[in-house]
Amino acid sequence: MLSDLTKNISRDYGVLLEQKGIALRGTFIIDPDGIVKNAVIQDLNIGRNIDESLRVLQALQHSAKSGEVCPANWGKDKQAINPAKAGEWFEKNAK
Repeated sequence: MLSDLTKNISRDYGVLLEQKGIALRGTFIIDPDGIVKNAVIQDLNIGRNIDESLRVLQALQHSAKSGEVCPANWGKDKQAINPAKAGEWFEKNAK
């Protein structure tokens, strides 16, 4: 969370509505190397979901540490996918 009084950051990340002088609701997860790993931009009339942002952050951290892939709706209590054994995961979890 940060303040952007000069609007430079919102302009750089493409969320500034120049004519109105306000920014859309943007959530960006940036890795230690400065690479944007996740970006969610919502209109002004839609609130953000902090639980989803935390889930995505945890999935990115898990994937970076383990090399596994986190499927849709993944959570800390759910199994991630080992790319070398993806077929097994899909056989077990396909519905």
